[in-house]
Amino acid sequence: MSQVYDNTSISQLKGADRVRLRPGVIFGSDDLRGCQQSFFEILSNSIDEAREGHGHEITVTRFPDHSIEVIDRGRGIPLDFNPLEKRFNWELVYCELYAGGKYKTNLGENYEYSLGLNGLGAAATQYASAWFDVEVRRDGYLYELHFEKGENVGGLKKTEIKTSATGTMQRWMPDRDVFTDIAIPAEYFHTTLKQQAVVNKGVRFRFIDELEGTRTDFCYPDGILGMIQEENVDGLTDAMFFGGEGVGRDRDDRQDYTVKCEVAFAFNNLKRDIRYYHNSSWLEYGGSPDRAIRSAFVSAFDNFLKNEGKYRANEGKINFGDIEESLLLMTSSFSTVTSYENQTKRSINNRFIQRFMTDLVRTKLDIWFIEKREEGLRAADQVLLNRRSREKAEKTRLAVKRDLMQQIDVSNRVKMFVDCRTQDVNQRELYIVEGNSALGSVKMARDAEFQAIIPVRGKILNCLKADYSAIFKNDIIMDLIKILGCGVDIPKKYSKDVPAFDIERLRYRRVIICTDADVDGFQIRTLILAMFYRLTPELIRQNKIFIAESPLFEISHRKKKIESTYFAYSDQEKNDLLDKLTEGHVHVQRSKGLGENEPGMMWNTTMNPETRRLVAVIPEDEETMRSTFDLLLGDDIPGRRRCIEKTGHLYMEMLDVG
Repeated sequence: MSQVYDNTSISQLKGADRVRLRPGVIFGSDDLRGCQQSFFEILSNSIDEAREGHGHEITVTRFPDHSIEVIDRGRGIPLDFNPLEKRFNWELVYCELYAGGKYKTNLGENYEYSLGLNGLGAAATQYASAWFDVEVRRDGYLYELHFEKGENVGGLKKTEIKTSATGTMQRWMPDRDVFTDIAIPAEYFHTTLKQQAVVNKGVRFRFIDELEGTRTDFCYPDGILGMIQEENVDGLTDAMFFGGEGVGRDRDDRQDYTVKCEVAFAFNNLKRDIRYYHNSSWLEYGGSPDRAIRSAFVSAFDNFLKNEGKYRANEGKINFGDIEESLLLMTSSFSTVTSYENQTKRSINNRFIQRFMTDLVRTKLDIWFIEKREEGLRAADQVLLNRRSREKAEKTRLAVKRDLMQQIDVSNRVKMFVDCRTQDVNQRELYIVEGNSALGSVKMARDAEFQAIIPVRGKILNCLKADYSAIFKNDIIMDLIKILGCGVDIPKKYSKDVPAFDIERLRYRRVIICTDADVDGFQIRTLILAMFYRLTPELIRQNKIFIAESPLFEISHRKKKIESTYFAYSDQEKNDLLDKLTEGHVHVQRSKGLGENEPGMMWNTTMNPETRRLVAVIPEDEETMRSTFDLLLGDDIPGRRRCIEKTGHLYMEMLDVG
């Protein structure tokens, strides 16, 4: 019965719960990536101070317990009483999600360009911590704060000190109750601090790793140009750098804001790397800068290639993929107004930033082609080579695709086929089951992540006696070949429309034949094996084919109102179980067909890798394999008669039951 939904049903998260119960909203996720973002929020505030010229060194320490410390030499966060807000600033900074000193960047107050702009970072990270300590030195005082799980303990402690040094120390423990993982790896700190040193030239970032006992400094006096020069080993061109500044607006009815942009690039055949930063934050998804770079580079290169007569007759225009194949590029932009995709700052969508950067880059590239003509020609020739190589590879790919049989999503082309989710061939399994009724049980029982199913309807064509034209007209067999994806291993003259065998194209780690444990099931199993032997014998040689053993007997045992079920796969197993079940009531029955089994039973007896029994189809020598198939399904009729006379009595019970 549904609960009452009325005016009392609406509630509001308050205080620390706004972050602790919904960390993904603030940090993008509640896993390690979200924990890393919470660190970056604190680091961002120190970077803003350093970029404004207040302290040129930031120290980050990782401790063995995975707590983190960030120390800067900035002005120190104001924490004392705020007469305008009539509250203490420490409450605004560490307990309010939309409060801070960076909301008036476009008016030139406090920070011209800010990375920590949204006013969420310090408070959100504090709320998401098991404990959070703050020490601020400013105005001749030491200010201290201590928080536990989002709650302040002890208020603000203020002590007079005799030093002119200023700065902020923040140390905290990410809370395991908020994040699923807090063990931020050293690699993340190294990568992040190196990136920030590159886009904040002259600022030194020091990483002290108490966990591994190391200390590393990052500093790039030449900023992004220094980074491109470092990466451009044996480059096609030297590293190029330019920048610019502009004022504009995103829409006519919006206010003007300022944009600064720096671009560094080089062309290199050994390495490619494109990165965009805005207000020091890496734009993983790009946004406006990415669109600007793509448009400007394609336009400038296309114009140069046309003017130089580099295009062949009827050759189409290049695209950015041809350029980026050999491009090292970094952009670092700053703006007083920024429209971020979200709090994690992985993309921006400012229209003016895009227009400004497009015009700037296009103009500077045109000048580069004139002033550095030889380098421009080398880069342009390489772009055309990339383009022609791509087209040739695409033609080859299409040719291969035409040669492959129906190389599309077979799940949409083969009736009753049920695919699995994973595309990892080392995990995938294909169950070939007997009939559509079995399909239902197996489908409900399987692990859909890695187990696919295809039913065969009745007894398939005997591939040992049929000619190839009849085989390739058989829908069931052709469906199986399509699903396997590896083609057939027969003379080419018989398989013009079917791809040649290539085991690398096999879409499954195992192919499992699953039929009823009766005479009909055994015959269907043998016919399927004959198909593999005739069309894809290498699958047998490579041990890719298996048989799922189905239990012969289901044994129910009831003792003291407790009922248990056992399964026996042979008469011997049945007898051994009966010898053990001497007390209570025992009922023995032949197992039902696959289509009548409960999903739970199917999973435990036939499909669970931990409990199922698979018989690997392992070939003997080629002659023995050939003669065995000939005996069972081929033209050796006298031999088959002798085999039936010798062993037929073993299957009489199955015939009676069937």
